[in-house]
Amino acid sequence: MSRITKEPEVRKQEILETAIAVFAERGYEKTKMSDIAEKMGVAQGLCYRYFPSKEALFDSAVEEYAHILAAPMIAVVCDASLSLRQKVERFPGYMEVETQDNTYYPVFHQEGSKKIHDQLSIQVGEIMMPYVADAIKLAHENGETQICDDKTAASFCVFGQMGILLDHQMDGKERGDRIRAFLLDVFFHAQVQNHSEELRI
Repeated sequence: MSRITKEPEVRKQEILETAIAVFAERGYEKTKMSDIAEKMGVAQGLCYRYFPSKEALFDSAVEEYAHILAAPMIAVVCDASLSLRQKVERFPGYMEVETQDNTYYPVFHQEGSKKIHDQLSIQVGEIMMPYVADAIKLAHENGETQICDDKTAASFCVFGQMGILLDHQMDGKERGDRIRAFLLDVFFHAQVQNHSEELRI
């Protein structure tokens, strides 16, 4: 019987997906690399060939899930046909893109998973930062907003909303509505105020 060999990227992805399934089933703390190898039906050394530790494997899983969550948000932010106001109004909130119907969700929402979920949130934010900064810079150049410090504004937009996102006394829709309303006020209130002052002059 011939040995089946797979391309490195295919094998690496297979290990990652298996690890996510095992993390979801057993929890991160209780999972060992040997559990992942056993689930795949391969030698434990194969897993270590691609990931030097369970921590490195989990960090890769966090990064992959972060990119999955960021993708629909980036699509809106980078849509050249939309104004900044439209981007804010149509921006899918974190709680809208993180749905329960994928294999990653249980890993980050188990009891005691706050620390790893916070790690995920930061990773998503870091991915989003340059795209949001570019959108704000373009909006300023087009005269849509008076805000000119795109990097500070982007950091505020991305990471400043964490307090609202983590406030589970509000449902997901209310959190999203509050964030959008506040961002619209930040980006456009100053512009309206300046225009009113010009009219008074």
